[in-house]
Amino acid sequence: MAADTPVEYIKHHLTNLTYGKLPEGYERVDPYSSDVTVLQEATWTFAKTGQEAADMGFMAFHVDTLGWSIAMGVLFLGLFRFVAKKVTTDTPGGLQNAVEMTFEFVQGIVRDVFHGKNPLVAPLALTIFVWILLMNTLKLIPVDYIPSIASALGLGYFKIVPTTDPNGTFGISIGVFLLILYYSFKVKGPGGFAKELSFNPFNHWLLIPFNLVLEILALIIKPISLALRLFGNMYAGEVVFILIALLPLWIQWTLNVPWAIFHILVVTLQAFIFTTLTVVYLSAAHEDH
Repeated sequence: MAADTPVEYIKHHLTNLTYGKLPEGYERVDPYSSDVTVLQEATWTFAKTGQEAADMGFMAFHVDTLGWSIAMGVLFLGLFRFVAKKVTTDTPGGLQNAVEMTFEFVQGIVRDVFHGKNPLVAPLALTIFVWILLMNTLKLIPVDYIPSIASALGLGYFKIVPTTDPNGTFGISIGVFLLILYYSFKVKGPGGFAKELSFNPFNHWLLIPFNLVLEILALIIKPISLALRLFGNMYAGEVVFILIALLPLWIQWTLNVPWAIFHILVVTLQAFIFTTLTVVYLSAAHEDH
């Protein structure tokens, strides 16, 4: 984990572990020795530098984002399955109480916001809330711990917070967007959905083109706003943690503890906002006028 200057340190901590394809003839520069290797054929490999990661293009995979996202999903399923198998009405433990409080909290969101009938919405909201909350909470691990371990294992870059990667947040928001489209067509029918887009907000046939532009833009903006809101808040918080890590050790503890305490609120709030907006959008998709 080499970082000779503050700029290099920041870039290092904000670069994902990327696996992708480099074209034939690509010149790879070793970041430590500056040796140059020319690839004799197109090669799938891990990026050694941020420039290599960028040159891999759209089809590259952020392995750390995928890995930690799956790990937090497995942790969520494992915890809730464990509690479900050990549930008791006599003297519930702390973990059972936490799970029940989370379940009731999300159930309250769905009850207050969702006005349709769909048995999928409540489990979906619970999954999104807990999954995002677990991924956000990874931010509270000191910024140097996991990258240092990864560096010792020979991995030059390694980020552990999937929600600081727009690929991660857009992956979730696009999934929500597809559900919005699916239920809009299923509940309203193709004709009803087209009519809704055509005659809102102005109910006159002369204004159909204007209405379509507004409504389609509003529809497309939904997943973009979901993804960018979550990414922006988490990324900004990560940058602040990295900047604090550049300060002398005695100042780090003075600033890190209050910022971490404040960020407990932020990571929970962002999971709540994403979940609530998901339920709101799905509720609108179920409204058949």
